[in-house]
Amino acid sequence: MSTRKKEQRQIYKIIFMNQGKVCEIYAAGVSHGGMFGFVEVEEILFGEKTQVVVDPSEESLKLEFDGVKRTFIPMHSVIRIDEVEKEGTARITGEIKESTGNVASFPVPVFTPKGDSKN
Repeated sequence: MSTRKKEQRQIYKIIFMNQGKVCEIYAAGVSHGGMFGFVEVEEILFGEKTQVVVDPSEESLKLEFDGVKRTFIPMHSVIRIDEVEKEGTARITGEIKESTGNVASFPVPVFTPKGDSKN
């Protein structure tokens, strides 16, 4: 029997890098998925549509993920994943200053191939 009073829906906050920006989204499902090196995120959650004040960064993320059933985020782009009690506001929280102009550095892979070491 579960230690929780009621079975609550799990909600995850995922913070990741996307094109030089730090994004924060909420989702009902997160797993290692079927693709090596990617984190699978499904059922992306956004705030209520009845809000009077509109957050431009949340609207930008809503447009980007509109119609997306499931997304795969490269593992090396994920900064943090937390299980939270309630959904928050999806947003773009910052920008990495390393990129210049329209050129950004390609992320470094998490796993590097082992070379032949002759020691």
